[in-house]
Amino acid sequence: MRLVFLFISLLVFPLVNIAQETVSGQVFDFERKTVALEGVVVRNLNSGKALQTAVNGHFTIAAKKGDLLAFSKSGYHIDTLFLANLSPKRIFLPVSANELNEVNILGARINSGVFFKDPEAKKMTLFETDDLRGKKNNDRAGGLKFNLGYGKYRKAEIKKKQLEERDGFDEEINSNFNDRIIFNLIKLQGEDLRVFKYLYKPSVLLVSADRPFDYNGYIVKAYNTWLKLPPEQRKMPTMPKM
Repeated sequence: MRLVFLFISLLVFPLVNIAQETVSGQVFDFERKTVALEGVVVRNLNSGKALQTAVNGHFTIAAKKGDLLAFSKSGYHIDTLFLANLSPKRIFLPVSANELNEVNILGARINSGVFFKDPEAKKMTLFETDDLRGKKNNDRAGGLKFNLGYGKYRKAEIKKKQLEERDGFDEEINSNFNDRIIFNLIKLQGEDLRVFKYLYKPSVLLVSADRPFDYNGYIVKAYNTWLKLPPEQRKMPTMPKM
């Protein structure tokens, strides 16, 4: 009897393990959350196995904890997912910027209460009239006068806009590249987490060049690079002596 039980165990337990070593999920359009995407290529970058999502966006692929999955479809940004567990996943792919359809505006309604005109505001232009209409003949001729402060004003406005945009990107980066999010994705903590943030914090130029920026995918790719670093490079650089 014991031999029969052992034989059955040897047959059943491997099948249970195999059945558990998969991950399932659905892929949707990032903007239209309820639109499932068919034909998305789901690839396990660790094992090399790949498949395509079904009509309802569903997929089931062989994988284990710690594997890295990549999702790709023509017209969409490539997304990656680090498997911290094998629970069902919901993936949202953003449309690639160069695939956005042109929007034709046929009409618009403006709420007059949205824009309030400051009665004391004065519009600054490159040139304006010199208000000499009606002067006597011996006065200088009326016409246009150049506002020499216009160029300085425009530069100040552009600089202000650039600073506001940079502040917005800095806030976005800090909200999506912080201790909590990094730990949830790749489980780094302590000194390793501090060094990882120093080495791989995305720049404003990088984030602004690829909208919407895939922070999770970037963190996972940076972590793969981190794992390849020798131990002596996984530390903060030495500060020069004054």
